[in-house]
Amino acid sequence: MLETKKRPDLFLIIIVASLLMLGIVMIYSASAALANYVYKDAFYFVKKQLLFAGLGVGAVIIVLKFEWAFFERMVVWFLLGCHLLLMLVLIPGIGLVRNGAKSWLGIGAFSIQPAEFTKLALVMFLAWLFAQQKFDLKNFWRGLVPACLIIGLPFGLIMLQPDLGTGMVLVGAATVVIFVAGARYKHLIGFLSVGVVGFILLVLAAPYRLKRLVAFVDPWQDPLGAGYQLIQSLYALGPGRLIGLGYGMSRQKYLYLPEPHTDFIYSIISEELGFVVASLVIILFTLFAWRGFKIALQSRTMIQSLTATGITSMIVLQAILNIGVVIGLFPVTGITLPFLSYGGSSLTLTLVAVGILLNISRYTKGVS
Repeated sequence: MLETKKRPDLFLIIIVASLLMLGIVMIYSASAALANYVYKDAFYFVKKQLLFAGLGVGAVIIVLKFEWAFFERMVVWFLLGCHLLLMLVLIPGIGLVRNGAKSWLGIGAFSIQPAEFTKLALVMFLAWLFAQQKFDLKNFWRGLVPACLIIGLPFGLIMLQPDLGTGMVLVGAATVVIFVAGARYKHLIGFLSVGVVGFILLVLAAPYRLKRLVAFVDPWQDPLGAGYQLIQSLYALGPGRLIGLGYGMSRQKYLYLPEPHTDFIYSIISEELGFVVASLVIILFTLFAWRGFKIALQSRTMIQSLTATGITSMIVLQAILNIGVVIGLFPVTGITLPFLSYGGSSLTLTLVAVGILLNISRYTKGVS
């Protein structure tokens, strides 16, 4: 067992803290109008986010106290537990429906989204699996195919909810882990080709997804329907210009832009604080990627390296997907911006993942 000799990576802590604080500040501004209109309390959402943030930070502190061997012992059970929760969500009368997706378990506001935790569980399990000497990822039938089946099960359960955005992040992060673990290029190309075909079939199988794709190409064809969110998001981005309209001065948050404090919080950041702060958010995620992958490169064991790679990829890919949707590069998928968007399950899971990444940083060869 490796001895813990180092402190957690300070640079990574500063990056995450900066994103988290900006998120709390912007959630208040983005949600105040909606919260006051619906709940008669402008601080409704920001108070809940502060609670989630407190729980997440507490989870980070707890995770940092565990020896790495604990995660290796628990990773299989973690994934099995997530699979069980994903199946429970689909049972009539148990799963909760929100925004058209049956993705939640719980009662009212006290609920969790199992798909969020499954992303972390899967990349950790794949890291553990690929680190086993007897597992040969370079072998197509005995390596890559079993790995794809392992990925396919939670992805299929998530798509039954349906939640394409979370499913894409899960598959994307898993693919990065497979690539870094040493899969053959020709096998990966085949795997990705099948994935592209599967994605097209998923879009064609659901009329609302096809409408979103058409709206992505030309949102003004259906400005009050499928194209509404993207148009309102672009209306928020434009007026922000260099330094924004000023904190609290967004116009789109007044019931024009749907989900201004969750999926489209980046639009409000751009509108109120302008190109400068919007660019700073991208810079912070870029620094997060650099730090996370550096921890992966300097990890002492393969399982730690692959886990760090998976966690970093999971968070960065979700940020790229969210920002890409907001600025019109990708079709609307309904996925949050890590650390910044409102959401208990998403924020708690992301901070737990950061805690594990910080735990790995304590075992590295010399991150500086």
